[in-house]
Amino acid sequence: MKKDLQIATFKGNLAHPLRAELARKIASLIGNEENRITEIPGVSLHRRTAPTPPCRTTYHPGIIVVAQGRKQVNLGRSSFTYDEAHYLLTAVDLPIVSWVAEATKEVPCLVLSLKLDLSMVRELLSREEIHVEDAPSDSPAMSIGETTPEFLSACCRLLDLLNSTQDIPFLHGLIQREIIYRILRGPEGARLRSIATLGDQSHRTAKAIAWIAANYSKTFRVEELAELASMGVSTLHHHFRVLTSMSPVQYQKQLRLQSARNLMLNSGLDAASAAFEVGYESATQFNREYSRFFGQPPMRDVRALLSPGATKLELVGSL
Repeated sequence: MKKDLQIATFKGNLAHPLRAELARKIASLIGNEENRITEIPGVSLHRRTAPTPPCRTTYHPGIIVVAQGRKQVNLGRSSFTYDEAHYLLTAVDLPIVSWVAEATKEVPCLVLSLKLDLSMVRELLSREEIHVEDAPSDSPAMSIGETTPEFLSACCRLLDLLNSTQDIPFLHGLIQREIIYRILRGPEGARLRSIATLGDQSHRTAKAIAWIAANYSKTFRVEELAELASMGVSTLHHHFRVLTSMSPVQYQKQLRLQSARNLMLNSGLDAASAAFEVGYESATQFNREYSRFFGQPPMRDVRALLSPGATKLELVGSL
């Protein structure tokens, strides 16, 4: 026990300067911007100088590393807090509630986000030397992991490529593989392994999740979804709820409402047009469900969000 504590303390001492280095790199690369999509495929940087209110959005498969500050995510009744010492791993598309919990002008919240390539995960899992434990049967498709010195070092080297862009095509994949390898070696890699492994119940459920995410505007029968996943209806319901904290119908509804909000905010659609665009057949039902979900009617909500004094909602709106 004492030896384990000494090892943990030693690793913590090694990680601290690397966390500071990662924060310096992000601050230098993003400047005064709030978001920057970098030249590295799947990598973006984010900055906030004040806490944000809770925002309903969708996180796609990816890794979020907070180099400075603190964020929080609610998935159903589960809450995940991540900061300089912890990263967030999302293994499937998940509608969530997220906010920046700690940020100031002097010490802004600085974030590196990396989209997850599941084909890269499968490639690493095919190697005999990589052994990952089975995921607990009740663990969701979102988890928190420790930012170890090895993990942080790889993140720093990934950002260093932005100073030598000619190296990005050759080296970014190698460093991203290392980051995934570090995750798979930790306890949070178990759920990622199960979702990436062909034939696993989590992988089959992930197929159903991906279908809804790509076709949320279409109507579906749960029986057809279960057939797609090669599972029984009750089995699909159980595993779907474990991974996403909601049923397939609730999952589809959240994606529809979030997409409608984005259409009204970014494309200027009115409420009725947005409702029909995302699959609603009744504008009245849409208005009722939107009000319940976001707290106020569609157009009032959009006007509030577009007003000059509106607070920025999210640090990483959709990974």
